[in-house]
Amino acid sequence: MGRLYLIQLDGRIYSCRNCRSHLAQCDELVSKSFHCRHGKAYLFNTVVNVSVGPLEDRMMTTGKHTVADIFCNSCQQVVGWKYEVAFEKSQKYKEGKFILERAKMVDGDGSDSFPISDGDDE
Repeated sequence: MGRLYLIQLDGRIYSCRNCRSHLAQCDELVSKSFHCRHGKAYLFNTVVNVSVGPLEDRMMTTGKHTVADIFCNSCQQVVGWKYEVAFEKSQKYKEGKFILERAKMVDGDGSDSFPISDGDDE
């Protein structure tokens, strides 16, 4: 295994709660109105420093989706998932986007204060 290179983001960022690796910029936040098994979750256009796991079909509150768990590249903790396919027409906007679980991340300064935005429930 080679040397681990992590992307360092500028501006307001979200980081892995476990190891503080940068995961996403605030500007990439689409919605804070999603939910996962462990509580709240946020939808992002793009994330960094993650690896994508195998695809699997999951039945969610908004219908069936093909998703892949995403893992922090630094500590290997599952931090969320990536939407690959949405089977419902109304959910197609999620394809290619990422969910980060609120419980698995912190604001860039280490706090739990996040900006507010509107969106859909998952």
